[in-house]
Amino acid sequence: MTKQAIVSKKLAPAAGPFSAAVRSNGFIYISGQIGQDPATGKLVAGGVPEQTERIFANLALVLEAAGKSFADVVRSGVYLTEMASFSSMNAVYAKHFSQPYPARTTIGVAALPLSALVEIDLIVQD
Repeated sequence: MTKQAIVSKKLAPAAGPFSAAVRSNGFIYISGQIGQDPATGKLVAGGVPEQTERIFANLALVLEAAGKSFADVVRSGVYLTEMASFSSMNAVYAKHFSQPYPARTTIGVAALPLSALVEIDLIVQD
């Protein structure tokens, strides 16, 4: 098995010992992104829609660094601190994908880094 880290200097530094993404055996695994502004390192102002928009901007930066796009995504994981926010997250999410949509799991969680309201990770066909 081969592994190659994918990095983007356009993102805020990782808050722990992990890569923004890893390329391995025909797939790219993108670590969960939150609505963190790369310029300030802080969460963007607003609620779930604003954080979700920033997440997709951050994911686009990682995809760009990997030479990929949202069209290459085969699976996503969405983590929400409030399942009542599902529809507002989903409205933003739907703008970034077209059919066939990636497979997806949405999970309610107790808390996320920096007190984020939503986090999204991706698996991409390489």
